[in-house]
Amino acid sequence: MTMTDGRTGLARRGEALAARHLAGLGMEVLERNWRHGRAEADLVLRDGAALVICEVKTRRGLGYGDPLEAITVTKARRLRQLAGAYVSQADEGFGEVRVDAVGILWPDDGRPQLRHVRGVWS
Repeated sequence: MTMTDGRTGLARRGEALAARHLAGLGMEVLERNWRHGRAEADLVLRDGAALVICEVKTRRGLGYGDPLEAITVTKARRLRQLAGAYVSQADEGFGEVRVDAVGILWPDDGRPQLRHVRGVWS
């Protein structure tokens, strides 16, 4: 396994954990890894009448900072644009649109710690 394979596997496990967590909060997962052009939304969900675009960042430790710190202003702008693209192609309307983030610390030898932030850049 290469370093890239390890990061990709960790990212996919993190996205799956985030999807389960958010579904447990009553959200419906509409899409995983939805692409529009060159941009990608990790999770697209419905929370009641709201459309939620969710960015998931998973790390093994804090060596590069908190996972949520990796979501830059540029990334937030892309997420908002993705939300607009999703709404424009959807067959239904949404009462509101918001961008959430999930940060996961998942050490090799421990349980994952998940933090969900709602409406970060809406």
